[in-house]
Amino acid sequence: MSKSKPIIVVKNLSKVYKTDLLETIALNNVSFQIDQGEFVAIMGPSGSGKSTLMHILGALDKPTSGQYILDSKDVSHLSEDELADIRNRKIGFVFQAFNLLPRTSTLKNVMLPMAYAGIPKEEREATAKKFLNMVGLGDRLHHTSNQISGGQQQRVAIARSLVLNPALILADEPTGNIATSQADEIMAIFEKLNDDGHTIVMITHEPDIAEHAKRIIFIRDGKIVKDSPNHHRRSASIKKEVLAHD
Repeated sequence: MSKSKPIIVVKNLSKVYKTDLLETIALNNVSFQIDQGEFVAIMGPSGSGKSTLMHILGALDKPTSGQYILDSKDVSHLSEDELADIRNRKIGFVFQAFNLLPRTSTLKNVMLPMAYAGIPKEEREATAKKFLNMVGLGDRLHHTSNQISGGQQQRVAIARSLVLNPALILADEPTGNIATSQADEIMAIFEKLNDDGHTIVMITHEPDIAEHAKRIIFIRDGKIVKDSPNHHRRSASIKKEVLAHD
């Protein structure tokens, strides 16, 4: 069996924030690799460096030193315009705060990245409907985001993250802003996406959420202190089969 190709290669990555009086090392010589099709949780206490790492992995920030290769492209020191292009084409973001347009329909929210990419309207609409159906919101196409629950808003955000077929889904505290009862639905969607071959990196401080991942990386004081397979993986209690397939 051929080995999966690496989607993420991080080599000796450091991030230092400097002011006139202070130098803060947020990441200190971090190295790891994530292969295609992995589901990895990155955990750490407040101030550990996990948010800084998420910003670099998401091409939202640059390292001070070291190398970050995303889907075979070195993005460590690209210009802001080049980083924006990488974010649009290679990464599907799922944020804690959903980042939906509040008075815009779920359908139009999901179509938005495709509009920026210049995809024709008919194709945008068909693709958005497909992914909204996949996350169980085919009957909410014309509801605005302030007419649906937090869990449903996060499902819209997941659908939006998928429409450009990204190399990586990057989820930052994806259950942090929703009811505990709805967190299982979100994790079931991530499990199904991973089962279907999507690479997922999830930043979380919640151990019970991290346990849905197949591998957990712990970071503390800017360094990786543990990186191991998750042998006690939790599975979402709702059936993933209820989520529509293509």
